[in-house]
Amino acid sequence: MALGGNPVFAKDKNFKDQPAGQFGYANGGASTMAAQTQFSAQQLQDLYNKPAAGPSQTGRMTYDDVIMKTVMTLALVLVGAAIGWIIPILMIPGMIVGLVLGLVNSFKKEPSPALILCYAVFEGMFLGGLSGLLEAMYPGIAIQAILGTLSVFAVTLVLFRNGKVRATPKMMRFFIIAMAGYALFSLINFFLMIFNVTSTPWGVNGMDIPGTNIPFGVVIGLLAIGLAAFSLIVDFTSIEKGIQNGVPTKYSWTAAFGLTVTLVWLYVEILRLLAILRGND
Repeated sequence: MALGGNPVFAKDKNFKDQPAGQFGYANGGASTMAAQTQFSAQQLQDLYNKPAAGPSQTGRMTYDDVIMKTVMTLALVLVGAAIGWIIPILMIPGMIVGLVLGLVNSFKKEPSPALILCYAVFEGMFLGGLSGLLEAMYPGIAIQAILGTLSVFAVTLVLFRNGKVRATPKMMRFFIIAMAGYALFSLINFFLMIFNVTSTPWGVNGMDIPGTNIPFGVVIGLLAIGLAAFSLIVDFTSIEKGIQNGVPTKYSWTAAFGLTVTLVWLYVEILRLLAILRGND
């Protein structure tokens, strides 16, 4: 508490070098000082009785901030998905614009709520178009992917809250290496599909492992889902540390963006894994 908030400790420059009589100390000074002291004591008592300022009152990030903004971004993802489901042709522009906005938001030093919300809408268009396309081929696959995503999210959150899984330095090194390897494989597989090097709709992922009837995509898909689940752990850890360190509330948008990106990735991987499994029946 600042001393200046109490009249007893006030050090206003206008009160310096003034004769005592001007403040009533010459006539009735004792009673004036007593009244002032009594008022100050009561004021101090009121200040001490007040609850300490919470994070929301001091402009710091809270769990409520992150939850509300994440709900907002996911709601816009659903709106975009509904549009993409109805107008499948929007899947391609949704994918391109979503990718660009995702990269822009990832490299921005300061979070931009408008860009984050725009990302959610366009990414939703991509998800809606892709889900509608696969739903026509494999009825029920979209709801299965949604339930799978929610299940992985719930299990990951419970494990994190119970301290069973943490983003330790050793785990982070493994995560970065695995992510780099997966990104390289995905890039190569994408070009193989573009140039029709493989005859399957999923590229190498649709090919069987030699000597088995198990597609490569099942193993790769399970690995990708595991990476996405650990990415959620990284997101939870970042949010927890941010709140503990009292980062400004504006960074709750960054946290919401990170969770949205990870959940979108997790949904796509589960959707693809289900499509490969059902296409292999």
